[in-house]
Amino acid sequence: MTNEYNGNNIQVLEGLEAVRKRPSMYIGSTSSQGLHHLVYEVVDNCIDEALAGFCENIDVTIQTDGSISVKDDGRGIPIDKHSKYNKSALEVVMTILHAGGKFDNDTYKVSGGLHGVGVSVVNALSSNLCVEVCRNGKKYRQEYERGVPKTDLQEIGNVTETGTYIHFTPDNEIFETTDFDYDTLMNRLRELAFLNKGITINIKDERNVSSDDTEIKNDTFKYDGGIVEFIDYINTTKTSLHEQPIYIENEQDDISIEIALQYTDSYNTNLYSFANNINTHEGGTHVQGFRTALTRVANKFATEYGISKTKLSGEDVREGLTAIISVKIADPQFEGQTKTKLGNSEVVGLVSSLVSDGLSEYFIENPKVANTILEKAVQARTARTAAKKARDLSRRKSTLESSTLPGKLADCSNRNPSETELFLVEGDSAGGSAKQGRDRQFQAILPFRGKILNVEKSRLGKLFKNNEIVSLITALGTGIGDDFDITKARYHKIVIMTDADVDGAHIRTLILTLMFRYMRPLVEAGYVYVAQPPLYKIKKGKTETYAYSDAEKDKKLKEIGTDKVSIQRYKGLGEMDAGQLWETTMDPESRKIVRINIEDEIKSDQTFQTLMGSDVTPRREFIQKHAKDVINIDI
Repeated sequence: MTNEYNGNNIQVLEGLEAVRKRPSMYIGSTSSQGLHHLVYEVVDNCIDEALAGFCENIDVTIQTDGSISVKDDGRGIPIDKHSKYNKSALEVVMTILHAGGKFDNDTYKVSGGLHGVGVSVVNALSSNLCVEVCRNGKKYRQEYERGVPKTDLQEIGNVTETGTYIHFTPDNEIFETTDFDYDTLMNRLRELAFLNKGITINIKDERNVSSDDTEIKNDTFKYDGGIVEFIDYINTTKTSLHEQPIYIENEQDDISIEIALQYTDSYNTNLYSFANNINTHEGGTHVQGFRTALTRVANKFATEYGISKTKLSGEDVREGLTAIISVKIADPQFEGQTKTKLGNSEVVGLVSSLVSDGLSEYFIENPKVANTILEKAVQARTARTAAKKARDLSRRKSTLESSTLPGKLADCSNRNPSETELFLVEGDSAGGSAKQGRDRQFQAILPFRGKILNVEKSRLGKLFKNNEIVSLITALGTGIGDDFDITKARYHKIVIMTDADVDGAHIRTLILTLMFRYMRPLVEAGYVYVAQPPLYKIKKGKTETYAYSDAEKDKKLKEIGTDKVSIQRYKGLGEMDAGQLWETTMDPESRKIVRINIEDEIKSDQTFQTLMGSDVTPRREFIQKHAKDVINIDI
């Protein structure tokens, strides 16, 4: 490095160079999350065509080689020559940032893509991309390589249909992985189908098809009921307090608002907000308007019906609520390219007014349902008050006892949180093995006895009566809920290490649920990990190896043969001796530990509902499906 700084140090990145140089600025990351974002960008363009009234069908296919194709039956990207750039409009759209039909309100009245960077970014980050356009009775084709045209625009035939077909291969020089996850894509496409009633979206996975008998994985989504059906889907495993979801819609000042809500007997709130089909995870002005109106209407009718003389809080009113807020607006103001929060100030009043009028009318017409909802809110307030007393009592008790750590915690000698690890293990026998195998300097062990409380079905006050949860809270030192303080965390690596069977996966998910609901900053900070213990030990002669699944076991047996091979299946961590436990899951150099990434799937709640529902079958299927390296919890 030199101290010289002059004009020669100033670089200008031309065309799509900036995208390839700093891809995370445009797609969030180069991990699996960013990879799937490429597909969403292309599909969002198809959805924009549908919103404009020109597209009814969208087909997404994971090709045999792992590439992706997206096809729609919209108008097709224009192919006539652009007067300013002296090239086809298609090439302009595919190669120039901030080029597209989203900047006027004539081509697209409503659009998820605002900055004109979506498909050009996909092009820049793909090793190759082919686009075909059916328009004006002709089919046109052009190919690109890392954003640069490989061929001229070519007319390749006559057609009767219209639409756009884009086929691309993500660049392995850019992305950490180029392996698309079918379930991740499927969930997003299902979500889009719910949000845009009447549109048909197909997804197909042609990978791993070895013969004509192999069934191709595929799904089709079409929901004429829109977000009302979305509510039904989310609440499939819950008991609702009223049979039909409450649905409110209106359009004013070129802003379309749709809201669907339903109360269940659960204790948590599941509120999903969207703006122009974009999932606004961080909420925004549309959520603010909804919450304000909901609380105001609830208090008004609670007083009128004589149900409560004391004011209900927003938290009380939202207990057990599942709600979806979807707004479509011509000029939305998002925070950043990834669009996680809506900022339009005019939306607050419009949503608030719509909810106030619509919910008031519903309560007047359905007094029994209104009473049931309001009585639940009163019960929530009572429980919240009791929980506060229990929390205060717990806090005072901890102070008097000088924050005594739980007796079953085998703590480490190092007191620097950034260097220490806490392993949460299943059962006392596993705890014994882990204590013997650990490095006492930086590894602490806390065994759990059986399955902890399912916090998805319990109010906060009940948590303080559960010994296992109280032990964990005390060991972590962070507090819980409103009292949570991440700066007091005693460990910066919390490793969930349960058995490799279905019950172990269930316990693991219960712990994740607790952390997601009441200690979420731990997950967001990257402190929460999963250790995957092996399922089998395979021994042949003096050689020993481990397998973490049946598939991995079968693969290893094919490699070494089955002659004179002994296989031990671990039914639990307690069957593993200290040395085996150390070398497979605790040794910092060789262990199999995966960080929980909240940006992927844990941030959404729907699979929690499937998991925590009363029906055993979907719960077991879910656990078996995700009992691999890490449990991903997604909508």
